[in-house]
Amino acid sequence: MIPNVQSPTHPPETSAGRRLQVLVVDDSRLQRRILSMALKKKGYDVFEAEDGNHGFEIFSQNHIDIVISDWMMPGLSGPDLCRKLRAVESEHYVYIILLTTKSEKDEIAQGFDAGADDFLSKPVHAVELMARITAGERVMRMERELTTKNHLISETLAELKTLYHALDSDLIEAKKLQQSLVRDKTGTFGRADLALMLKSSGHVGGDLVGFFPINDFEVGLYSLDVSGHGVSSALMTARLAGVLSGSMPGKNIAIEADGAGQPVGRDPGAVAADLNRLLLEEMETEHYFTIMLGILNIDTGVLRMVQAGHPHGHLLRNGAGSDLLGEGGLPIGLLDAADYTSFTATLAPGDRVLLVSDGFTECTDPAGNMLDDEGLAAWFAQHRDLDGPALMDILPRDLERFAQSTDFGDDISALVLDFGRG
Repeated sequence: MIPNVQSPTHPPETSAGRRLQVLVVDDSRLQRRILSMALKKKGYDVFEAEDGNHGFEIFSQNHIDIVISDWMMPGLSGPDLCRKLRAVESEHYVYIILLTTKSEKDEIAQGFDAGADDFLSKPVHAVELMARITAGERVMRMERELTTKNHLISETLAELKTLYHALDSDLIEAKKLQQSLVRDKTGTFGRADLALMLKSSGHVGGDLVGFFPINDFEVGLYSLDVSGHGVSSALMTARLAGVLSGSMPGKNIAIEADGAGQPVGRDPGAVAADLNRLLLEEMETEHYFTIMLGILNIDTGVLRMVQAGHPHGHLLRNGAGSDLLGEGGLPIGLLDAADYTSFTATLAPGDRVLLVSDGFTECTDPAGNMLDDEGLAAWFAQHRDLDGPALMDILPRDLERFAQSTDFGDDISALVLDFGRG
């Protein structure tokens, strides 16, 4: 029999301040009373049941924390009660102790397999009983802490999902705005026809292509790529679109006034140098960008250009092969002492110029081989009979076939200039 034990100063409680509830299931009325009296003196709320079925009924109607059940009972045995209790979905863990005279390892394993957490041998001793109960409390306390943390994680994930959906919606709108930077996908200026293509790898990116009229005999064109991806790159791209838009001196960094006050195209090398100074001295950013910038004289076919770290341009001669345009150059925004030198190419009627971002030249096939300038030149020549808009339409589809993927991992953009093809 269990001797009297002193009640604790503070009754055992859950983290919510509720007294722990213990269910004692035993077909011996005397055994139930002995266990119940000891537990009540320790401050527990105790429920009694004379068999497994009655115990399950009490369990179903109350918030039971600990179950102490005899193994051998008429009707529903202790292991059977364990299985039935474990089958119930509950928000809290129930600690189950089986009372038994069994000591064989196979039988103990059977009890664990049924869902029991611990065992007490009959006759039950007070010190051992309270030690097992205390161990059960530790398990339940850890379970409650884990449940609380899981709830917190779930709530945090729900908040993050809400924020993600809001951000995702904003990024979708930002992509629409970025696409709007390319206001006109095609343009005709005298003998020059231009077509553009821009596709971001994510929501927003750092590529931009464009053209701008300067006067009756000049048109400007460019292809640029801001380092990185995402919102900050897109904001830099938008800023650069601002300094390369407009057709008046002071509105467009690539246009100046001649002696008569009329707009004319500036030297592309000088424009690149000014952009480099602007980025290093006035824009607080860690981004840099590459660019191919050109000023075309529509009457003479002279194309003045600068290459600043951007992929080479491709000049497809009318029936006479192709040439690479540019000799490299440093990106804009890396070194304040960078030197940018212009070069010229003279276009004849029927010639075509292609400018692309490195999303094309550095695109790889499944074997890891890059498309590179050679592959791009072959593709360019293959589609020489297509007009500019058709060429820009088929270019990303052919790149998907080369990569065998629709995800290139980088933004892609292109500009094609047809000179005197009409």
